[in-house]
Amino acid sequence: MINFKKNGGKFLYCEDENELRLNFFEILKENQWEKCEAYCSNLEIPKIFKHTKLKFNKNLSACVFLSDCEFLISNTGAILVSSCQMGDKRLADLPLNFIIIAKTSQMIKTIGEGLQKINKKHNRILPTNITTIKTFEEKKDSDFMTYGSTPKNLYLLLLEDL
Repeated sequence: MINFKKNGGKFLYCEDENELRLNFFEILKENQWEKCEAYCSNLEIPKIFKHTKLKFNKNLSACVFLSDCEFLISNTGAILVSSCQMGDKRLADLPLNFIIIAKTSQMIKTIGEGLQKINKKHNRILPTNITTIKTFEEKKDSDFMTYGSTPKNLYLLLLEDL
């Protein structure tokens, strides 16, 4: 999580689903997103947050992208996502504001390990559009390693499941 925060991400640890809901609501309130639209392709996520006034849809002009992820990469602080989360969209096409929900069991060391686990998880039929989100704020001093990255305002809600 240290690397994630170095990348500019905002991180909230949640011991259970009640704390997840509470932290989610606080993020909405802090950013004045309580009544906005949320782009969400996972049909299970809106069920968790049905207590909010958010409108869940696949509108690219929504104020926030709400999703789960494939894995959290500890050595870089990146988030590994695929077409399972983004559909056929590119990161640049999605809203600027991201709220990612992940579980502690999704933490792995490297991208290579993540790709191996995706291969096993999806029975060797790899999802398309596998990418990492690794830039969470506009960099003042751009360098070669961040070239082509689309900065996102990203919140990570990490749910304890171990």
